[in-house]
Amino acid sequence: MGESERYLEYKHLAKKRFYLGSKNNALMSLVSLNAVFFLLLLLLQVVYFFYNQSAETYNDSVIKWFELPSDFNVFIQRPWTLITFMFSDTSAGLWRLLSNMFWMWTFGYILRDIAGNEKVVPVYIYGGLLSGVFFIASSFFTKNFALSLIGANGSILAIAATATTLSPSHRVLTHIRKGIPLWVLFCIYMAVDIIGINHTEWRFLCSHIMGAFSGWLFAILLRKGVDGSVWMNSLYSWFINLFTPTFQNKKTPINDTLYYNAGNRPPFTNTTKTTQDRIDEILDKINAKGFNALTEEEKQFLQNASTDETL
Repeated sequence: MGESERYLEYKHLAKKRFYLGSKNNALMSLVSLNAVFFLLLLLLQVVYFFYNQSAETYNDSVIKWFELPSDFNVFIQRPWTLITFMFSDTSAGLWRLLSNMFWMWTFGYILRDIAGNEKVVPVYIYGGLLSGVFFIASSFFTKNFALSLIGANGSILAIAATATTLSPSHRVLTHIRKGIPLWVLFCIYMAVDIIGINHTEWRFLCSHIMGAFSGWLFAILLRKGVDGSVWMNSLYSWFINLFTPTFQNKKTPINDTLYYNAGNRPPFTNTTKTTQDRIDEILDKINAKGFNALTEEEKQFLQNASTDETL
């Protein structure tokens, strides 16, 4: 077996392998953030209980800085809670966290395969934001400002609704007969989520529904060519690169100006060799994201491959 064949075999195996801590794994980042917030609040709760403090004291001293208040005047004093509430699962303990992470991983993994890794976090944030804003706005109608919202349910419902809207016929658990359609799994999750809601307050139910609505709207706009994740990912990249020295002091190397960009003619022409593995990879991408998701290089590669077969 030659070096090129061994490399192709390794590349094929690496493509099938999955690393929980791999770079640019947005789904794992969300799980990690939820786990960190949960452990932090749990640690603070243990400390309070160790000094014989009541649950009310713990909630008034700690939880109120993470949960989203329904009173707009209180929210103005703690605006960061519009973000922190969607990462803080504390009201039902470990069981609620594990349940939410299970459903987020299930639908998030599918969404990542369908739409790409860069869509997961923006959809999660959109779901939490719309869920939280609606929760605060609805308090003006009830005049009841004693409630607060906490938990990732609205955000997870947004991820589930986006994946289901983009590919409702996508099947999971395919080893069981022909598998289960994604829309059926979404209905099961909605039923489980509704059962766990405090039904004495309709605002909790509506806030969860608004989270799902944001996911549906994101998918509809994405189908029409409006990608709501672009600005958020661009802002994140700009902020991260702002503290990177190579980004701040980026200059054009003298070699590029002197040797490579000396005229209108490109320095070389890159001709890609046609391989079956490369063709299968591009066809898989078309099947998952559509032909428009291909780059110009991939489109040219397919055109060259069809010409080679004709010859």
